[in-house]
Amino acid sequence: MNGAPDHTVGAATADEDPVSRELQQERIYGTFPLLKSERTWSGWDFTWVNTALAIATWAFLVGGSTALLVGFADGVAAMIIGNAIGLCFMVLASVPASQRYGSEQYTLLRGAFGVVGVGLIVFTIILVTEMGWSSLLAVMAGRATSQVAGTLVGAEFDQYGPLVTIGGLVAIGIAWFVLSRGPVTIGKFNKFVAPGLAIITVVMMIVLVATTSWDTLRDASPLAPFDDPTLNFMVAVEFNVGVGVSWYPVMGSLARMTKSRRAAVWPAFGALFFATLIAQAVGMAAALTIGDSDPTYWMVPLGGPILGVAVLAFIGFANITSMSSIVYSTILAIRQSAGHALRRVPWKALTAAFFVLPAIMTFFPQFMYEQFMVFVSFSGAFLTAICGVALADYFVLRRQHIDLRELHLGGHGRLYAYTGGVNWAGIVAVIAGAAFYVWLYNPVTLETAPAFSVITAALPAAFVAGLIYLLIFRVAYASRHPAR
Repeated sequence: MNGAPDHTVGAATADEDPVSRELQQERIYGTFPLLKSERTWSGWDFTWVNTALAIATWAFLVGGSTALLVGFADGVAAMIIGNAIGLCFMVLASVPASQRYGSEQYTLLRGAFGVVGVGLIVFTIILVTEMGWSSLLAVMAGRATSQVAGTLVGAEFDQYGPLVTIGGLVAIGIAWFVLSRGPVTIGKFNKFVAPGLAIITVVMMIVLVATTSWDTLRDASPLAPFDDPTLNFMVAVEFNVGVGVSWYPVMGSLARMTKSRRAAVWPAFGALFFATLIAQAVGMAAALTIGDSDPTYWMVPLGGPILGVAVLAFIGFANITSMSSIVYSTILAIRQSAGHALRRVPWKALTAAFFVLPAIMTFFPQFMYEQFMVFVSFSGAFLTAICGVALADYFVLRRQHIDLRELHLGGHGRLYAYTGGVNWAGIVAVIAGAAFYVWLYNPVTLETAPAFSVITAALPAAFVAGLIYLLIFRVAYASRHPAR
């Protein structure tokens, strides 16, 4: 198996043969590569999946956070530049390899990090990042629930009150149910959710402009900028780069469901870019004119009880489908990283366990909102470095060539076996890349190096991580020929 897998046997006998049925389940819920006949998503299917992901309500928060630093025109420019940069190397680092080999990206990372090394990455960076996003989506679904309930009963509830927690917990329960049905069910939901979200987002922008004015929006000042206009713009760009990169943990695992590279790469970039940009622009417009980017706060007062409630109910459900897509990819990563330890744990039990921490975080909704910008930027520092290593490993070191048999042999094989199961070239490179990012731009203290205003932080950090990986690999594993 020295190239892209060329399977000719489908899954038609899965219902007749217990062994075939178990293999099919392992491909869908485990780490085995998907057969070509099992890759069911067209380019349009993948477009809808990514559109539904992109227009979850956190995208409106991104626009509102950008409005803290720059006005509307500069903010749109920062969002275009930042998302284009982040999505470009995120897509290249995750989609091509996963689509070609039908394998989720964490198995494919065994060459860059080793079997145990991938586990270290997954159970630290990836798990924390995806639990954070799932918690935020649940809280925002809870806020939508609270606002809808308040409108229906004619009362005003606390935007961080107990009803938000209850709504978030219900959203998690529904997301778990959808997730337990598998990726095909997720894709079916997104065919309906994504077009609806696109229409609703445009409606929200029309409502905003109609109730304020275009001149008011265009002339609005940023909410909490630094003294240096250049620094404001570069921080806004960097924040949006982090948003683009944040898709890395889930994109490869979803892309493996597509039928062709064309059906994977362009929908991944295009759908995420345009859908995210539209939703972020709405959030920015709301923040600049109303003072709050979250549509759960302003949609009912501006759109009226009927339109407002309908929009919020739909957005709340969209958050649920987004959670399902995120957690599906993350659980695949956890399963392959844990080896035999979790292989026999039922899919439903494993997904339920993942939701424990997000469920706890729904009791602290205000914390999730206040730390949003720090969370996105800081997680972006590590994900950027991982992308740099993944790009260097797949495109430069291995020249897009992976031996699937050796990959699944892992530590028992020849090409991807490392002492202790860790390729320290990859681990050190990620740490170095993230450290370089934080030196250029510290998301916690907001301190920046002078070079940040010229080169930002994400691209240099990815380049540093990739270069360090290649240098250490050439020295530490000089006898290996990974691209033969």
